[in-house]
Order: sequence, then C-alpha cells, then structure tokens
Amino acid sequence: MKTIDELLAEGVTGKRVFVRADLNVPLSGTTITDDGRIRAVQPTVEKLAAAGARVIVASHLGRPKGAPDPAFSLAPAAARLGELIGADVAFATDTVGESARATVAALTDGRVAVIENLRFNPGETSKDDAERGAFADQLAELADVYVGDGFGAVHRKHASVFDLPARLPHAAGDLIATEVGVLKKLTENVERPYAVVLGGSKVSDKLGVIDHLLERADRILIGGGMAYTFLKAQGHEVGSSLLQEDQIPAVLEYLKRAEDKGVEFVLPVDVVVSEQFPDLKAKAPTEHRTVPADAIPAGFMGLDNGPETNKLYASKLADAVTVFWNGPMGVFEHPDYAEGTRAVAQALVDSEGFSVVGGGDSAAAVRILGFDENAFGHISTGGGASLEYLEGKTLPGLAALED
Repeated sequence: MKTIDELLAEGVTGKRVFVRADLNVPLSGTTITDDGRIRAVQPTVEKLAAAGARVIVASHLGRPKGAPDPAFSLAPAAARLGELIGADVAFATDTVGESARATVAALTDGRVAVIENLRFNPGETSKDDAERGAFADQLAELADVYVGDGFGAVHRKHASVFDLPARLPHAAGDLIATEVGVLKKLTENVERPYAVVLGGSKVSDKLGVIDHLLERADRILIGGGMAYTFLKAQGHEVGSSLLQEDQIPAVLEYLKRAEDKGVEFVLPVDVVVSEQFPDLKAKAPTEHRTVPADAIPAGFMGLDNGPETNKLYASKLADAVTVFWNGPMGVFEHPDYAEGTRAVAQALVDSEGFSVVGGGDSAAAVRILGFDENAFGHISTGGGASLEYLEGKTLPGLAALED
C-alpha cells in the first residue's frame, strides 16, 4: 500500500488529486455538531495542498436515496474544512456534472475543492458492478491521482471507495495509515492483558466481533442495550429493556465458549432504569432509579450501567495493557443516563495501557462528555470499519489501495 509520503516524493504539483474522505458528520439543520471526521482528514488535505496539488475532496453524508437532497448537502462540511485549513474551499453543487467539472477546472496549484455528496448519484452505492463502474469512470475524469483517506467508508464496496482506485494511481492517506496501524496492534502480537468493552443497542451488530475476539481477548465487558440480551440469556428478567430474543442461543454459545477458553465475560451488576425512554432533545430530568441487574421490575427499561457496575468495569480496565472500546454503556445523550459511558471513558483515561475508542457513538460520546481526545491512545473515525477489521473481514476500500 503506497503511502501519501511516497506519492509526494514522486511529485504532485499541478496534479488533480482526488481525496476520498469521510465527512459524514452529524448535523443539526446546517450546523455541524461534531467535526471530528473533518479534522481527521485535515492533515492529508493540508499536506497535498502544501505540495502544490489541486485537491478534490469527496465524501458521502447520511443516506440520501441516490438523488440530491438538501438535508444531506456537504456544503456545511466544505465550509468547516475551509475554516480548519485557513483557506477558501470551493464547493461544487453536484458530483460529476457541470458544477463539478467547472469547479475542478478552476482549481490552481495548492487550492482545495469539495464536490457534493457522492450518494446523490445512485452509482455510488449500486450493487450492480456496471452502474458503479460507470460512476467511477466519471469520477476518474476529474482527477489524475487518488488518495484514500475515508476510513469510515472502507468497509463499503462503493464506487468512490472500491472502483475508483483501480482507475487511477493511488495511495493511502495519513488517516488510513494510522487507523490500520492501530488496528494491527489489536490483532497482531497484542500486549496483554487485553480488555474489550462492547456496548450499543443491538447484540446482533457485535456477534461477529465477539466471535473473533473470543480467540484473542482476555476479558470482554458488555454494556448498553445489548447487555439485556445477555442478562436474559442468564435467566434474568429484563422488564421492557431492549431485547433480541432471537440472539439468545448465540449469546449462550459465546458465554460457554468464553468459559471454556478462560475469557472473562463481565456483565452489569446494577442498572439505572426508568418506565419511559427519555426525551433526548429536552434533556429534562427524568424519574429513574438504580436496581440490581437481576431484578429489573416489570415495565421498567434499563438505560445505563449503575454505580456498582461502573466501579466493577473500572477495576477490570485498570490493569489492562491494551483496551478496545466500541459502543456506549447507556443513553449517554441524556445526562441522567451518561454516567456508565463516562465511567468507561474515565477508566481509559486513567489507565496506563494503550486505549482505542472504536469510532461511531463511542467517539461522539468522548467529545460530547468533554474528554480530552489526546488522553486516549487513539480515537477511530470508523466504527463499522473498525469492527469489521476486528472480525477478520477483508475491507474493500483497503484491498483497493493495495498495489
């Protein structure tokens, strides 16, 4: 996999360099609520611009249905990128149409442009190779060189991620190189004890990574909505908590395998419950209480880890040399149910081990709860991509960058 530094050594002055970034940032209207992914690609953009490249940044945002939708425009992301790099960033109002061609043609050496949301074109996400390839051909006409730096999308077989690199000389950006290097630390010659914290809503989303990590981790801590399927599998009542009953057989199998292999499985011992899901916009105080995890009352739902669980999890992370965390412990967006997630983040900050926050909601939680990002070993920009890498899957966007 060629690095961006190797590409720069060959010379990029005057060349049109297509940077596949991940600018899929959360928006409230047109206001960006977390610019972490834009800041993550900033070094690559600045490095190319400083070398005299004509930089074309492209990304998806959200899930538009293959057609323009103002709610998913990349215009706010383009404006924020300009603020971060301290230079005007041109914006094309389409992907491969008249505006994109004119905007790219107007670029001079060292300047940057962003083209509109790639998913406004149905060819970007098409499962038909020919349709996807035709869109990749159009994108390739805009550029001379391809740099892959959108780690959050490398697990997708999309035109700009998988097909376009085959049509242009290509290299991996700094972000992808960093992400892959970190993930190798979690999969190859891992320093132990190796602890994994998994949360989020659905256990079905994490089955593959649990399966893979049972062969590698020393202890696995479970929280979030997925914990209640584990508690139910152990025979406990979970009230109206989130539950995937169809996953109970798989959960029981994993618990048995963990026991056989000596992998410690840690589940909540107490939880914070309420009769209603909180209003995440109002964030007003709610009626809630803490109960033992094996005694959730009927009609109540678990929304966060309790204080004893927080102490337990902190103790299980204290001596870990390597930690991977993906998924919040509760409904962290509401202050009444943020303490479990905060406790895990604090435990990672306090630990002397190498800690990796595996993207997605976990990365958002770290920022929303006010933690210093530099206090963690690494905060990934791609939750889904990180998980699939840890499952041992081949990621199309990484395979496409291999020489």
